[in-house]
Amino acid sequence: MARFHPLPVAAVDRITDDSVALTFAVPAELREDYRHAAGQHLALRRTVDGTEIRRTYSICSLAPAPDGEEPRTLRVGVRLVDGGAFSTYALKEIAVGDAVEVMTPAGRFTLEPSAGLYAAVVGGSGITPVLSIVSTLLAREPEARFCLIRSDRTSASTMFLEEVADLKDRYPQRFQLVTVLSREEQQAGLPSGRLDQERLSGLLPALLPVDRVAGWFLCGPMGLVQGAERALRGLGVSRTRIHEEIFHVDAATTIASAVPAPAHSTVTARLDGRGGTWPVQDGESLLDAVLRNRPDAPYACKGGVCGTCRAFLVSGEVRMDRNFALEPEETEAGYVLACQSHPATEKVELDFDR
Repeated sequence: MARFHPLPVAAVDRITDDSVALTFAVPAELREDYRHAAGQHLALRRTVDGTEIRRTYSICSLAPAPDGEEPRTLRVGVRLVDGGAFSTYALKEIAVGDAVEVMTPAGRFTLEPSAGLYAAVVGGSGITPVLSIVSTLLAREPEARFCLIRSDRTSASTMFLEEVADLKDRYPQRFQLVTVLSREEQQAGLPSGRLDQERLSGLLPALLPVDRVAGWFLCGPMGLVQGAERALRGLGVSRTRIHEEIFHVDAATTIASAVPAPAHSTVTARLDGRGGTWPVQDGESLLDAVLRNRPDAPYACKGGVCGTCRAFLVSGEVRMDRNFALEPEETEAGYVLACQSHPATEKVELDFDR
């Protein structure tokens, strides 16, 4: 089960005018709990005027080997969001020595290092998990290669510019970097402009053998990720080789459903080995119904993006408002996002432990 622990801030590094990297020190007794795979994220928590705020941020540091030493530190990248309750706090208030409530790692936007050619299309802060993925892959698998296509507004707004340049210097034969700036002309390289479906459909085959890429990692704003997926599918790439993580989803984006809600419904949930059954109030998500009775239920974004609240649907039927976290094979296997799920039958049973 996911757990929060107070971790001391070991470093606060300003990486652009509107972003920072936070490094947390992990005490020896918690290092096994914070062992993570490349590409996973952390949920950070704070309480303001009695209201709990949670936000997820991807780990950008090297992932430990399965048989290696547990991580002594964890590093995440935080970009300022207009009016963001947590990102504003991170950029303007958090200092070295402060303790921050940090959830144990979660997420399935990951890559287990193995030989072959891999590629990513990222936009803005979408570089964060991919930085961990590519650095871990190249460090642990000498027969692996990686092509990174990244899109940013300007060079000054580019997160982890030095870290990516260092990878290029360290692995010149195995790491290919392509940078596109949407609002600034470059002296060399590709012309400025957005990376949309049409442009990627022509660009990707010119950069690398698309059909030989073992795994594609798409991360960033919804428009970029969906455009890249459509371009790849149009180029014949199977859905099983495409992995996505979306940042900055429009709150109004929902999945239309004609499934009527029952007049009365209950949810039975198994969580950390214990179960219970509770009523679901009108319009309430299954996660909120569980949280009223089990505050330890796992969640982070409540937006259908991070996947922290993933649960197995044991029985009953649900309708999900939206899903930007689960892969098609996960939903086919019976998993749902509790934060986006509403009962479509009078009785619903979830298993958060499976």
